[in-house]
Amino acid sequence: MSLIRSRGNKATELRLIEIFREHGITGWRRNQPILGKPDFTFRRERVVVFVDGCFWHGCPRCYQRPKSNRKFWDEKIAANRKRDRRVNRELRGLGWRVVRVWEHQLNNSARIAVRVKCALELGSAE
Repeated sequence: MSLIRSRGNKATELRLIEIFREHGITGWRRNQPILGKPDFTFRRERVVVFVDGCFWHGCPRCYQRPKSNRKFWDEKIAANRKRDRRVNRELRGLGWRVVRVWEHQLNNSARIAVRVKCALELGSAE
């Protein structure tokens, strides 16, 4: 566990950058000092985007419970989900729009682009 870095799953983040560029989504920043360490931040529109790994965040579609050390992993994934809910709630309370994308959803670039664009339009209208 100590070898696992706390930020920067390159494959998923780079794929989302490709999607943003493919669909003309601009204005994002990475590694901004905001609660929850979002993967992408659109400061002007007050929108944050998180890319959640299917394993680490317990995707209801893809998550496969490990066969060994189950108690540890059940607690770890439950804590990650609880933290995600808390971060969402706190960011929304501070006026941010939160978009969460599952790792497996990166295959459907059009759907992700629509979700992000909708959040950006709502964010800039306020």
